[in-house]
Amino acid sequence: MSKIFLIAGPTASGKSELAIKIAKKEKGEIINADSMQVYKDFQVLTARPQKKDQKNIKHHMYGFVSLNKHFSTGEWLKIVIKKIRQIQKKGKVPIIVGGTGLYFQSLLNGLVKIPNIPKKIRNNSRQLQERLGQKDFYKLLIKLDKKVKNKFDPNDKQRSLRAYEVKKYTKKSLFEWFKKTKPVFNNNLFYKIYINLDKKILQSRIEKRIGKMFKNGAINEVQKIIKKKVNKDGSYNKIIGFLEIKRYLKKEISLVQARELILIKTRQYAKRQITWSNSRMKDWNKLSF
Repeated sequence: MSKIFLIAGPTASGKSELAIKIAKKEKGEIINADSMQVYKDFQVLTARPQKKDQKNIKHHMYGFVSLNKHFSTGEWLKIVIKKIRQIQKKGKVPIIVGGTGLYFQSLLNGLVKIPNIPKKIRNNSRQLQERLGQKDFYKLLIKLDKKVKNKFDPNDKQRSLRAYEVKKYTKKSLFEWFKKTKPVFNNNLFYKIYINLDKKILQSRIEKRIGKMFKNGAINEVQKIIKKKVNKDGSYNKIIGFLEIKRYLKKEISLVQARELILIKTRQYAKRQITWSNSRMKDWNKLSF
């Protein structure tokens, strides 16, 4: 069975370009692992691969989800497993590329099948965290679930909240649920590449991407979305640039301010991706330049 390439890295690091180069050399097909590039109507803001690239190399799972639909990690994993097998049957090499760490984690480790937590418990847990502050909330979590101690950064609000609500509802530790998960593919099949750019180079690439984004019609793209009847609370609101350009179109901020906010948000997002990789992608092959 052929190797499965995984390519990760912060936003604007050149993941798609590297994936195309490998696909040409290894006779591969590319699969998307970016949670925002799955949406149909966002070509420009999500920097989805150009149509010319998709003609030369087969691309999968790009721009196929409706804006009204919530697309989960579990749904992504279910589809990607099928795609990998289909590509391998053709004698081609699967190349999975993107910046969503949870997608890669689910593929490598399996997906935890935790029962859906009732909305009331989730809201109560979040409110408690906000009221206590992260430091005291983490102390409360340790009392509730001793197995959590030293398993993740005490300042990680999202994981603390998840661990708390899971224990509260299921009476089992989050890490007990983790033990029950099994990956579909043998870990030895994966060749994992993480693009580790110098900070100055990455910031320069981010600035160029934002400039290109506006040049390629980002404002027009947002205008079209606003005119559509879509779920106003959809996950697509997390796409960097959408809310900022929307505010510009409403004349709440200037175009210069919108661009600056997008730049700041993109840098912050890249920083979060790097932090994720430092703790969860330690065994990946680092490609530095």
